[in-house]
Amino acid sequence: MKLCIFCSSNWQIDPDFFTRAEELGRWAAKKGHTIVFGGHDAGLMHAVSKAAHDAGGRVIGVVPRKIEEMGKLSPYLDVHIPTEDLSDRKDLMLLQGDAFIVLPGGIGTLDELFTVASAATLDYHSKPVILYNMKGFWDSLIACLDDLHVKGVTRKQWRSYIQVAASLHEVEELLFPLTPVKPQP
Repeated sequence: MKLCIFCSSNWQIDPDFFTRAEELGRWAAKKGHTIVFGGHDAGLMHAVSKAAHDAGGRVIGVVPRKIEEMGKLSPYLDVHIPTEDLSDRKDLMLLQGDAFIVLPGGIGTLDELFTVASAATLDYHSKPVILYNMKGFWDSLIACLDDLHVKGVTRKQWRSYIQVAASLHEVEELLFPLTPVKPQP
């Protein structure tokens, strides 16, 4: 499975987020999944890609030209897909990813989250979109989305196209729900 990761490219954030991003990268590699990400060499992007790469996993970077011009290209790419801009990057990530996992991040991460969630609301895809709520990072966004639903401005309950996980175990359960075994006659 190609797991598309949206997350921060900043270093000045909670150290526990780096630990959990690394855990996600190692887990993905161990399970044979590919990491697809924005190709930046900093922050949580760096942590998840390096961990996956170092654990023998495959890493695909979908990289806008500006990141390359700034000299910020990740050294942990097995596949480098250059793009002209952020819009192209999001389009290609939507095509590349089989599932989307949203780690802590800022405006860019929110943009990516809402791009894939909006596409799901219009049935452009039915891929899992998981908000990885590390240490309650996304609690205020969850409250905002709940409020939007109460106010009637969302088509249906937002949780029908964005799922929330508080741990890697919950991420895994959302990606690979247990299928009940049917008893043999």
